Amino acid sequence: MPISITMPALSPTMEEGNLAKWHVKVGDKVKPGDVIAEIETDKATMEVEAVDEGVVSKLLVAEGTQGVKVNAVIAELSGEGEAPAKGNGGAKAAPAAAEKKPEPVTAKPAEKSAGSPAPRPAASPQPAVAAQSAAPAPAVSRVPGERVRASPLARRLAQQGGVDLLALKGSGPHGRIVKADVLKAPKGGAAAKPGVVAPGSLIEPATIDERVYLPDTFELTPLDGVRKVTAKRLTQSFMQVPHFPLTIDLEIDHLLSARVRINEAGASAGVKISVNDMLIKACAMSLMAQPDANASFTDKGIAMHKSAHVSVAVAIPGGLITPVVRDAQTKGLAQIAAEMKDLAARARDRKLKPQEYMGGTFSISNLGMFGVKAFASIINQPEGMILSVGAGEKRAVVKDDKLAIATMMTVTLTCDHRVVDGATGAKWLQHFKQFVETPEAMLL
Repeated sequence: MPISITMPALSPTMEEGNLAKWHVKVGDKVKPGDVIAEIETDKATMEVEAVDEGVVSKLLVAEGTQGVKVNAVIAELSGEGEAPAKGNGGAKAAPAAAEKKPEPVTAKPAEKSAGSPAPRPAASPQPAVAAQSAAPAPAVSRVPGERVRASPLARRLAQQGGVDLLALKGSGPHGRIVKADVLKAPKGGAAAKPGVVAPGSLIEPATIDERVYLPDTFELTPLDGVRKVTAKRLTQSFMQVPHFPLTIDLEIDHLLSARVRINEAGASAGVKISVNDMLIKACAMSLMAQPDANASFTDKGIAMHKSAHVSVAVAIPGGLITPVVRDAQTKGLAQIAAEMKDLAARARDRKLKPQEYMGGTFSISNLGMFGVKAFASIINQPEGMILSVGAGEKRAVVKDDKLAIATMMTVTLTCDHRVVDGATGAKWLQHFKQFVETPEAMLL
């Protein structure tokens, strides 16, 4: 009996991925632990191992296929004594794989996150439905926010034919829209009207109006996984999380001089500390000093975190990612600097493991190196706060009723008001100001 290999869930939030590369071909023998494919998610590229032994009989999804749903069948293994199917290299089988019922998951990520939930069960199989009738499918009224249940093949056909899935009534199990329902609908007849926001969507996707932008005046770059997921999650965060900013100025002359002395002392050991490394430490210490701010909102209650796991925004091609420095309050500056150097390098190569960019309790985003004076960031859910760091610059300040020159830096703390109120956020900033302006306090 053939053994199905399905698209694994490489992280709890993964819904689909790209099949970047096959490491096997039809006829190859595999055993548990063999790397069979590379999967690209919105954050990283990871190897997938086989968990069953057999001979590759079918490759149902071709290399380079994007948007393969979790639990969709991507390949099949034949058991002992079974001959592999001929002429199936996966180049034309992707649509069939989307409609095929997967058996229990037989692939796993090579680097699995501890405590990660198992992949979600696949959708129910679709019955064979004849598509001979040309009568349009009846329209259906949907509740705002309702998720449209449709097979991947149906979605693709609807997009190609200009059919609005929101107007169709599914004939599949639990009202799921299948291929036959899309074929029955007149092409273009049920297409969504421009300017109308679809029920359940947060914003209307922008369209290119040729009356504004002539076709030969721009080049359209397709959205990759990072951009799609970033756009979706940040839109949800900005519109669903009641947030407010708190802004203060910090004098960082002592911090800068302390950094110089630390780097001089650690030069023989190859230690080089950045200002950002010191700010990460200060953030972690502030979270321990103000534990009410180290929290996340959930539908079951407020999660009060016992340790400071600081997410650090890192720019990568196509977007950004937030690798996490775990238990940052317990680590020295040299260790934080070494971890950040390693995490940032692997983030740009998309080699991070899920546990290395998930599970943060607080975020920091620094644009000071670009000369940005001040800005406010969107909260990285489910974290309760994010700190935006501007550039350090010489400014005129008043000291002892006299004008003086000092190196100042503006920071803005964006807070989730469901978790952190104004007083709590302000107290956190007081602790942060103390640690930054008096870095010796981090040694106490």
